[in-house]
Amino acid sequence: MKYMLLLAGGTDQTEAEAAEEMPAWFAYDQAVKDAGVFVAGDALFPVETAKTVAVATGTVTDGPFAETKEVIGGYYVLDVEDEAAAIDWAKKLPPSTTAEVRQVMVFDEG
Repeated sequence: MKYMLLLAGGTDQTEAEAAEEMPAWFAYDQAVKDAGVFVAGDALFPVETAKTVAVATGTVTDGPFAETKEVIGGYYVLDVEDEAAAIDWAKKLPPSTTAEVRQVMVFDEG
């Protein structure tokens, strides 16, 4: 089963704090790859670079759709046995983040 971990973190982390935490992120990344559960994952550019598209009107605005102190900063897609395993992996993330764990929906195209 595939699960997405949507990674959210505070916008108040300094560049120095982020740099100090990078070894933990690299270790986590290697751990999911070594375990054979990694499907995909990437960090995202800062929220200030985001655009929001209102599909119904085609309107494009700068930034995220809501004011918040935490923003999505990246994601992992993991292929694990069940939700409990996905949650276990989420608990191993570096402590400056929170993770929303959601099963990936697969549609039968037949």
